[in-house]
Amino acid sequence: MLTSTSELLETARRNSYAIGAFNVYNLEGVKAVIDAAEALKSPAMLQLHPSALKYGKSPLVALCMEAARQSSVPIAVHLDHSTSEQDIHLALNAGIKSIMADGSPLPYAENLIFTREMTKLSHANGAVVEAEIGRISGTEDGLTIAEKAAKMTDPVEAIEFIQATKVDFLAVTIGNVHGKYFSEPKLDFPRLAKIRASVSVPLVLHGASGLPESMINQSIKLGISKFNVNTEVREAYMDVLKTSSSLSDPDLLEVMAKAIDAMRSVISDKLKLFGSADKAYLHQSPYTETLNVNGIKGKKASASELVIK
Repeated sequence: MLTSTSELLETARRNSYAIGAFNVYNLEGVKAVIDAAEALKSPAMLQLHPSALKYGKSPLVALCMEAARQSSVPIAVHLDHSTSEQDIHLALNAGIKSIMADGSPLPYAENLIFTREMTKLSHANGAVVEAEIGRISGTEDGLTIAEKAAKMTDPVEAIEFIQATKVDFLAVTIGNVHGKYFSEPKLDFPRLAKIRASVSVPLVLHGASGLPESMINQSIKLGISKFNVNTEVREAYMDVLKTSSSLSDPDLLEVMAKAIDAMRSVISDKLKLFGSADKAYLHQSPYTETLNVNGIKGKKASASELVIK
C-alpha cells in the first residue's frame, strides 16, 4: 500500500527500527524492492535520484506509485538529493509526495534559504521534506565530493535549521559516506546523540551501504529512522549484466529475472539488518492527501484515488 514517509518514519522511530530507502532506476529495481519487502512483511521506500527522474520522468514515477499501491506492505515513494527547484517541480507535478530538498552543497546560510523555499513549495503541494546539513563525502551517481569538503552536522545548527525551514526530516552527517567505504567506517555517535536530543524530527543516515551491523544497530538506538541504500544494490544489478554479456545469446527476460534476484537478496539483507522485517503490521494508517480529486478541491484522497498526470 502506498504510505506516507511521515507515517513510516514516525512508526519506525516509536518502535526502534529503521526504514530502508532504496534507489531505483527501472522496473527491475522496483520489483526487487517490492518483492523483498513483501517476502519479509516489511515497510520500505522507493527512492528516485534526480538523474533517474530526468531519465524516466513521470512514467517512472507512475511505475513506482502504482507498484507501491499494489504492494501488500507499506511503501513510500521519495525524491532523493534534489538540488534544484526544477527537479522538485518535476517530482511534485509527477505526483511524488516526499522530497529531499538538498541544499547541503551550499554554504549553511544559502542551504537554509533554499531549503526553506523548497519546503514551502513542497508543503503547499502536500509533500513532506527531508533536508541535510553537513556535507557527506564520497560518490553518488556521478557526484564526487572531496573528503576535505565533508562537514559534520552541528547539533546547534540543526535546531536553528529545522525551526527556520520547517522541514519534516533531517539527514545528518556523522562520518557516513556515499558509495564505498575504502577504510573502516568511523561514525561520530556522541554527535548523533546530541543531535537526537536537540531536535524532534526523524533523522536519516545516507551512505548505509557497507556499514557493519554494530554501527547500524547503534545508529538506530541513537535515533536514526531511515537508511539510504544505493551502491550495493546497484552493484548487484551490474554484476549480473556483466556476467550475462559474456553469453553468446542471452535471453533478456532471464537476465532481468537474475538481476531482480540479485538485488532482492541485497535488499532483503538490509531490511533484516534495519529491523523492519515483520513490522508491516504496525503501519495500518491509510495514506491520505489533500488534493484536487475529480475536480473537488480539498477532498481527502485515498491512495487508490491518486492520479499521476
